[in-house]
Amino acid sequence: MEKEKLKEQSWWELGRFALIALAIVVPVRIFIAQPFVVSGSSMVPTFENKNYLIIDEISYRLSEPKRDDVVVFRFPGDPKKFYIKRIIGLPNETVDVNGEVVTVINKEHPNGFKLDQLYVQNQSQTINHFELKDAEYFVMGDNRSGSSDSRIWGAVRKELLVGKAFLRLLPISQMDIWPGQYEQSE
Repeated sequence: MEKEKLKEQSWWELGRFALIALAIVVPVRIFIAQPFVVSGSSMVPTFENKNYLIIDEISYRLSEPKRDDVVVFRFPGDPKKFYIKRIIGLPNETVDVNGEVVTVINKEHPNGFKLDQLYVQNQSQTINHFELKDAEYFVMGDNRSGSSDSRIWGAVRKELLVGKAFLRLLPISQMDIWPGQYEQSE
């Protein structure tokens, strides 16, 4: 009888532990952070294929995305797919891409300013002109010649942004907080 009572108590403790763990993990996973594995080479050298990241999902609920943020978003052409790129253009700006030179025109810089892109690996020779509307972002991969991005399929609407890269956990040798963070000088 005593063994049966201990066994029942053990199962109850295990069930209670599982419920508490679910009550903590599920909300964090749904509302605050989620894992993301980089697939492909569009963000080389910043992120390599199979880098394991944690994405901060709460920041963009509290503040606006910024230029140079590395973001994970739902692909506009198929929202079931997730992409990772860097924000280059913000809402209501104009982005001109002329080979390796990217110029942004906005209210503060009506004549435009060239982006300092130290994070870019391979340049592309494309020429594009984009005028962004409210809640639209222009994104590009750091490996310009190997990236499918806003130059090809257009702007990303704010509601498609999942979050920004918060932690790089793998590979361990490159573990980092706010990986890919880069401050733009305008």
